[in-house]
Amino acid sequence: MSIDMSIVRTASSKLPTPYGIFEIIVYRSAPDGREQAVLFLGDTTKPPVMTRVHSQCITGDTFLSLRCDCGEQLHKSMELISKNGSGVILYLAQEGRGIGLSDKVRAYALQEQGLDTVEANEALDKPADARDYGIAALILKDLGIASVVLLTNNPDKREQLIAHGIAVVELQLNIAPNEHNRAYLETKRSKLGHSISI
Repeated sequence: MSIDMSIVRTASSKLPTPYGIFEIIVYRSAPDGREQAVLFLGDTTKPPVMTRVHSQCITGDTFLSLRCDCGEQLHKSMELISKNGSGVILYLAQEGRGIGLSDKVRAYALQEQGLDTVEANEALDKPADARDYGIAALILKDLGIASVVLLTNNPDKREQLIAHGIAVVELQLNIAPNEHNRAYLETKRSKLGHSISI
């Protein structure tokens, strides 16, 4: 179910990273007021554009948690876009598959008691995945991008973008599991349909 959103660009600058000098654009979405970030590199006018649609994960992206593969997917995407010479990363304010940081950490505690990631969300009366990618489609259209090579293993992300008028060619993005996230990745594959090789 898509959320009725509109977006406005609020800021832009260059952003030097270990993977090259990206441009960063910040969008504010209405009516929720959240800020979404976009990194882009090189010429993004030639379709399809290599693209990562990445939901914020403070534990994985910032604190380098080994419970998920989020941070590794983000950095792998930056590396692939750098090697490709062009591409876009949309960084969406959808922490914890859309349930927020507090409930995400509560779900972690339930996982420590034996629930898997889906069961933990459901025990909190939350959906297994509450993310909406309509905002990503709006941003891509604002950037003039209608066709993408999507770096993902999430079929729902692909299907939502297609439903919002973005042509998608999927380039599977897999990260090797570790001892802390193997069960999590297996649950994403078995219960959420992610294309994950373990």
